[in-house]
Amino acid sequence: MARLPYPNEQQLPAETRTLLERLPVRLNVFRMMAHAPTCFPGWLRLGTAILSDLELSPQLRELIILLVARELGCQYEWIQHVPLARAVGLDEEHVRAVEAGETASPAFDPRQQLLLQATREWLAGAKCSQETWQALQVHFRPREIVEAMIVTGFYAMLARVLESCEVDLDEPFAGLAEASRRAE
Repeated sequence: MARLPYPNEQQLPAETRTLLERLPVRLNVFRMMAHAPTCFPGWLRLGTAILSDLELSPQLRELIILLVARELGCQYEWIQHVPLARAVGLDEEHVRAVEAGETASPAFDPRQQLLLQATREWLAGAKCSQETWQALQVHFRPREIVEAMIVTGFYAMLARVLESCEVDLDEPFAGLAEASRRAE
């Protein structure tokens, strides 16, 4: 049971109600985030952009999200994004390696290993080491680096809300995987 009650949707501002009604599914994450109606529209737009409009590859995006979920102990994100990771081409070996915290696993190519290292460093502090930063600049375009930081920050923020509020787990939303496949 969530630590906060889900809002009574009839008492939410009209814009928030409309946005909730337009969603393809009523996941508990959306319902809980609707408690912040001034942030909700922007949060949805940013989440949609992350899942559909990045230059960063869907595989790298999902590796970041899974590592954030693992490092921050967010079961909700993990449950929703493992099927999505598989849908964008990551295999069971990748998922198991992230789950075990083995970010230097041979399952990952050098770029994936580097991005996972950077993600760990961003989660531990406000910036990554100079060595990691220089390597990122060699292997990724500036847009990809900034997008990777945004994905890390977005899902770290979301993990904190989900875990602090103890949002009830939902079954994985298959439509999320389909939407992401279309974005490839």
